[in-house]
Amino acid sequence: MGGVEGLLEWVFMLYGRSAEVSALDKVIAWARDGSGGAVVLRGEAGVGKTALLDAVAVRGGAMRLLRTTGVEAETDLAFAALHQVLWPVSSMLDALPEPQHDAVRAALGLAAGTAGDRYLLGAGVLSLLAEAAAPDGLICVVDDFQWIDQASADALLFAARRLATEKIAMLFAVRGDAPVKGVPLTVEVRGLPGAAAAKMLESCCGAQPDVARELVTLTRANPLALGEIAARLTPAQLAGRDPLPDPLPGGALLFGDRVAALSASARLLALVAAVQADLVLVLSATDRLSAERTVRPGENMGSWTGRMALAELEESGLAELSGTRVHFRHPLIRSAVHEAASPAMIRRVHAVLAELTEGDRRAWHLAGAAMGQDERAATELVAAAELARDRGGYGTAAAALARAAELTPEPRARAARLKDAAVAAWLGGRPGQAESLLAEARHQAGADAGLAMEIAQLRGRFELNSGDAAEAVRILAAGDTLEMLADAVEAASYVGDTAAIIELGRRAAAHREGFLRDTVAGIGLALDGDAAGPGLLRRALARVGELGEAAEYLWAAAAASQLGESDLATEMAERAGRVARVSGMTGQLPVVLEFVATAERIAGRLASSQAISEEGLELAREAGYENTVAAHLANLAVLAALRGEEETCERQAREALAIAIPHRVGLRAGVAAYALALLDLCLGRYATAHDRFTAIAAAGPGVGHPTVVWRTAPDRVEAAVGAGDEVGARTALEAYERWSAYAATPESRALLARCRGLAESSEEAFGEALRLHTNPFEAARTALLLGERLRRAQRPGDARAHLRMAWETFERAGARPWARRAQGELRAAGESGQAPSSAMLDALTPQELRIAGLVADGLSSKQIAAQLFLSPRTVEYHLYKVYPKLGIGSRTEPARLVVLQKAPAAEEDML
Repeated sequence: MGGVEGLLEWVFMLYGRSAEVSALDKVIAWARDGSGGAVVLRGEAGVGKTALLDAVAVRGGAMRLLRTTGVEAETDLAFAALHQVLWPVSSMLDALPEPQHDAVRAALGLAAGTAGDRYLLGAGVLSLLAEAAAPDGLICVVDDFQWIDQASADALLFAARRLATEKIAMLFAVRGDAPVKGVPLTVEVRGLPGAAAAKMLESCCGAQPDVARELVTLTRANPLALGEIAARLTPAQLAGRDPLPDPLPGGALLFGDRVAALSASARLLALVAAVQADLVLVLSATDRLSAERTVRPGENMGSWTGRMALAELEESGLAELSGTRVHFRHPLIRSAVHEAASPAMIRRVHAVLAELTEGDRRAWHLAGAAMGQDERAATELVAAAELARDRGGYGTAAAALARAAELTPEPRARAARLKDAAVAAWLGGRPGQAESLLAEARHQAGADAGLAMEIAQLRGRFELNSGDAAEAVRILAAGDTLEMLADAVEAASYVGDTAAIIELGRRAAAHREGFLRDTVAGIGLALDGDAAGPGLLRRALARVGELGEAAEYLWAAAAASQLGESDLATEMAERAGRVARVSGMTGQLPVVLEFVATAERIAGRLASSQAISEEGLELAREAGYENTVAAHLANLAVLAALRGEEETCERQAREALAIAIPHRVGLRAGVAAYALALLDLCLGRYATAHDRFTAIAAAGPGVGHPTVVWRTAPDRVEAAVGAGDEVGARTALEAYERWSAYAATPESRALLARCRGLAESSEEAFGEALRLHTNPFEAARTALLLGERLRRAQRPGDARAHLRMAWETFERAGARPWARRAQGELRAAGESGQAPSSAMLDALTPQELRIAGLVADGLSSKQIAAQLFLSPRTVEYHLYKVYPKLGIGSRTEPARLVVLQKAPAAEEDML
C-alpha cells in the first residue's frame, strides 16, 4: 500500500473502529490466558476487514503470528492456504502423534497420501497450531476466507472449533454471507459512522461539509471507496467550487480506469497475476504471451519484458510483491483486471500457464482454457481429485470431479464422475451438495443399469444419514446385491419396519453363505419366528474372530441384539468404535459412535457414554448427518434422565424428536421417548411413566421401534408394578420372555429374572438376578428393588446390605434420583447412612475420565490425542487437572492409575 491513496485508505479504514478492535483484543487476550477461540470479521468489500486484522495482529506482543489470505485464483488448489499457514512451523511436525503427523505431511505435499481422513487431518492441524502456540500463544489470521480452498477451510475450521483449552486465537475475515461453519462469534464490520466519516474527509482532505456529506452518502461510508475517491478529486471539487464527477469512480470503475491506464504489457502481466500469483510463473507466462501477441498501432511490446511490466504495476500502487507472489492491493483490483480482459485472452493465459505447470495447477488451467467439453482436461482434473482425496481434501476433490464432469463428452463417464463427486462432497461434510450432484448423476446415467444401481445405493445411504429413513428403505430395497439388501435392512431397522426386515432377510438368504448373509438373513428369519434364524445368527457370531471392519462389528452387535444378548451387543459395538478410530473410516465415525455411546450406557458406563455422545454429536453436526445428530441427542437425553436433570432431558429429547419423527427414524424417536419415560420412572412418577412405556410399545414404524420396546421392557415392567397395573406388568414380562428366548448370556438372563421378580413378587427371582448380573448398574437397580421389598416385609436387617450397595453404586454413577430413593429406603430400614466415601474418580469430568482410563491402559499423550482427535497439549491440559484430583503427581506414579484398570465397571467409567 503506497502513495496518498494508501495513506488515506489506512486512515479511513481504522477511524472509529474502537469497538471492533476491542472485540478482537478480547479473543486474543483469552488465547493468551489459555482459553482460545475464533472470531469472524464479516463485511462487504472495502469496508476495512484487512486493516483491522493488520492492526490487531500486531497487538499480540510475544504471541506467534501465522497468516494466510484467500486468493480467488487458488480456490480450487487443495491445501494451498493451509500450506501458507503451516509451512513456517512445519519443523514442529515431529511433535505430533504419528497418524496426525502423516496426515498433515500428506496435506502439505511432504509425503504421499493414502486413505485421507479429514478428522485426522483436522486434529493434526490443531496439534501443530498448539505446538506453535508454545510458550506465548498464537494468532492465526485467515483473510478473504471466502476464497480459501475448501480442503484448507475444512481443516482450519475443525481446529477453530476446538480451541477452548489452547493458547490460540483464530481470526477469520470474510466477505458477505459466505459461511464460516461452527464459529459463532461474529463481528460485523460496516461502513464508518456517517458523522465520523464526514469529519475525516474535512480534516484529512479539506472537503467542505456539504461535499463530505454527499461523498459519505454516495459511498455508504465505505472506507475503501472514500479513500480512493478523495485521493482522486481535485482541490476545487473537494472545496465545492467544481461539481463532483458523475458517476463517481466507484463500483466497477473504482480501479477500472487505473487498470486501463497501464501499458499493454503491464495489463497483460496483471491478468496473468490475476490467474496465477506465483512470481516465476507470472514472469514466464507474461514473456511468452508478449512474444506471441500482435502489436497494435502505437504499442511497442518488444521493448518490454515481464520484469519491466511488473515494475510498472508496482509503481501504480495496484499490486506489490509479497515473497514469491504477486499480491493485488485489494481483491477488487483483481476483479477490475478480469473485467478489462476478453474471455479469449483469459483462456489463452490459462493455456500458457497449463504448459508451465503440472499436477493440480495444470489440471485447473487446462479446465480454464477449455472451450466446451474436453476429455483431456477432464482426465487431469480426475487425477487432481484423487490426489486431493488421498490427502483428506474431500471438498476440493468434489469440486474437481464436478468440473471434470462438466468437461466430459461421454454421458456415462460424466454420470460416473458426478457420482464420485457426490461421494467426495458427502465425505467432506456437505450433504446438500452431495445430493444435488447425485441427482444430476442419476439424470445423466441413462440406461446403464449397473451405474444406476450404484447411484441408487448412494441415494439410499445419503437419505438414511440425513433424510427420510423410510424413503431410504424404498430406494435400497430395489437392489438385489447382498450389500444393497444389507443397507436396506439397516434402513428398515432405523425405521422400525419389521415387515420390511423380514422380507429383505428372506431375499438375502438366497445369497452365498457368509458372515453378512447369515446376519442379514438371520435377523429377518428370527423376526418372522423361523427357528432357522437364531441358528444363522449364532453361526455369524462364531465368525467374529475373522472380522476386521467397524461395519462388520456393528452387524455382529445387531446379531447379538436380535438374540436378546445386550451385553454381547455392547462388546461388539465397543470393538467397532476402537476399529473406527484407527482405520480412517472417513465420514462414518459419527455413525459408529451412535452405537458405541449406546453400548456404553447400556453397560452402565454413563460418563463414558456421555463423553462419546458429546463427541459424536459435534462430529455429526459438522458433517451434516441429521439423523446421527438425533441419535446422540436421544442418548444424551437418556443420560440426563438417569441423572435426574429434568430440563436437560426434556430439551434434548424434544430436539431429537424434532428430527427423528419427520425423518421417520423410529429407532431414535423411540429412544427419545424412552428418555422421557425413564425420567418419570426415576422421579417416582409411576403412572405417567407407565403411560409413556405403553405408548412406546404401541408406536408403529417411524415413531417407535421393536428394539426399544425390548430393551426397555425391564423398565416397563417396573413402571407397571409401581403404577399398580399387575396385568400390564405380566403382559410386558411375557413379551420380554418371547424376545429373550434365545438369549444365553448372564446379563440377559439376570434382567429377565428381575422382571419375573417384579411381576411375580418373587424374592427367589431377585436373588437369581443378583447372582447373574455382570452389569453393576443394573445389579444396583435389582438390589434396590429387592431391598425395598424386604424392608416393607419387615425384614430391615436383610434389606440394608442391598440398599447400601445400591446407594453407593448410584452415588458413584451420578444417578441422583435413584441414589436419593436408595438412601431414603436405607434410613427407613434403620441405618442413618453416612454418604458413601467419594471414589477418587468421581471428581473427574467425562472427558477427563476417558483420558485417565487411556493413561491407565499405558497410552502416551500422543496416542490418546490420535484416538480422540485432540492435540497432545490438550491431553496434557486435561491430565494437569486429573492428577491433583487423583492425588498423584504425574503418570510416573502408576499405583493410583492401576485402580482404573482393575476397578469394576461401576467404578471405572461412571459419573
